[in-house]
Amino acid sequence: MTTVASRTFTSTPARDALATWTAIVDLLTKGQTGAARSELLAVGGVAASVIADQAPQNAAIVVTCDGPRTRIRCLYDEDAIDGADANEDPLGYDPLKGDWRISLPCLADDLAWVQAALKKNSTRITARDLDEAVASEDSSASASAQALTLDPKGFLGS
Repeated sequence: MTTVASRTFTSTPARDALATWTAIVDLLTKGQTGAARSELLAVGGVAASVIADQAPQNAAIVVTCDGPRTRIRCLYDEDAIDGADANEDPLGYDPLKGDWRISLPCLADDLAWVQAALKKNSTRITARDLDEAVASEDSSASASAQALTLDPKGFLGS
């Protein structure tokens, strides 16, 4: 079973969509400079568009790495102004450790252009339809294991 941490960021109108993405980048990079931060900031306009569309309100931005999975949602309108349900606390682990990936939820009408725009700047940051779940490595591994079958005749020879 995969460990999951969740964070909830205030967004519009408390902060604009790009400022929301920057706050998320600060959380993920722990404020450090480097290649990961540069890659995350390079897709800032596209990520801000997804955030402005309120896609991460009910469907999480999902960050996977060699450690725990991180789910990030955003608050909007009065919930963002109130901020009572926000949790932007630092994570107790490196969410970009090893082979990290980020999946952004996206409105179906925008999915094609968002995927194309992300691909220009990153292979690690992708978009999915907000109604689509992010596949877990555990489930894909178990699916692969189920696809394997043992042929006892192969051990015995012909």
